[in-house]
Amino acid sequence: MAGAPEADEPTPTSAAGEPDDLGLTGLELVEHFSPAPAEGLRIAPFLDAIEAQAETADRTRSVSSEVIEAIRGTDFMRMSATRNIGGVEETMLHMGRELEAVAARCPSLAWCLWNHLCVFHLFVGSVGPDQQDFLTHVVTNGQWVSFPGGARSSVYGRVEGDQAILNGTGRWGTGARYADYCGVAFAITGDDGKPVRPMDIRFTILPTTTEGMKIDPSWDGAGLRASATDDVHYTDVPVKLSDCVAWFGANRAESLRTVPVVHHRYREDWVGISDLWLSFMAVGLVRRALAEAADAAGGRRVIIGGKMVDRPTVQVNFGRAASLLAAAAAATEAACNDVDRRIAAGVVPDEADYLRQMAVTTMAVEQLDEAMSLLHRTQGGTALREGGAFDRRYRDFRAMPVHINVHQDRVTHQLGRHLLGLELNPF
Repeated sequence: MAGAPEADEPTPTSAAGEPDDLGLTGLELVEHFSPAPAEGLRIAPFLDAIEAQAETADRTRSVSSEVIEAIRGTDFMRMSATRNIGGVEETMLHMGRELEAVAARCPSLAWCLWNHLCVFHLFVGSVGPDQQDFLTHVVTNGQWVSFPGGARSSVYGRVEGDQAILNGTGRWGTGARYADYCGVAFAITGDDGKPVRPMDIRFTILPTTTEGMKIDPSWDGAGLRASATDDVHYTDVPVKLSDCVAWFGANRAESLRTVPVVHHRYREDWVGISDLWLSFMAVGLVRRALAEAADAAGGRRVIIGGKMVDRPTVQVNFGRAASLLAAAAAATEAACNDVDRRIAAGVVPDEADYLRQMAVTTMAVEQLDEAMSLLHRTQGGTALREGGAFDRRYRDFRAMPVHINVHQDRVTHQLGRHLLGLELNPF
């Protein structure tokens, strides 16, 4: 019969085992439906090595040192730096795409690289033009930065002459063990050892090799096991007061509209930017989880021996997960484009701009959270029994919607207060 395949020519099949017009596997079908643009990615030469070490990184709680050293010093590390300090000045959208590609392969490493790009943006806005030479040194050498300054951090500085002597602990220092520099915010203390009132909080950046600094591998999370989100302890660490600046972390967004900056883009709030890129990482992770689940579905059987893919609920769950993925990816791309247009036009962002980019990406991550739950439901007990890639990806994803920067409770609460004309909370 005309058009029928020859007996020795296999009919193209989908992951479900049925003929497919495109002749694609389940993985290819997902990638065709939700493509991940890969043109011009600086991380491209390292992606195979990043993926090859991901399972080991999860098990050993440390990213391959070969991968870390291969990326250190590259233009990837310079992406969030502007050209006037030696950077490549990439767009928000492109940087999101780079992190999306890494997260599809090793979310722990993506988390560390995301943190570096975000906090470097914060550091530049914080220290300002007076530290331009130092910033240029960090950038041109492709060095890695971290900021252990999350919840329960408590670092104090005792003033002695032209120095402050630091003691205490900075927490949530993602990537600290891989970093060359750590930022530290500390409170100046009086003769009684207690913080002076009103609070005098300073900020500086120190090499991780500084005597008296100790990086404590304390991260014991269920997911992102190799993200090195550790504690950094400071014991009698001297810093020159001339190398410190006033810290305006609590009202950073407002302050950045008026303080001198190295480049206009550093008037953008780092938290809003971090949300854009976190959402892109979530897109990359969920796309890969969906593709792998679709590719494996054809070989699975239900208890009575039928094909898993013939179950209507399985089909609906896959369709809904893919729809949520597509919506989240589109929203995240649009939010990045919005910020890039604002930077290109030299527009100073206002409160509504900050809240809009956070709200859009927060809802995108919530959509992806639902997509992962649908995939988890579809995998059933088999995923728990077998472990493997989906188990690892599911654990890693759990850290994303609960990160404080993109946390739905915080973002929607702030937006609600803004729309009701109420004063916003400090963070």
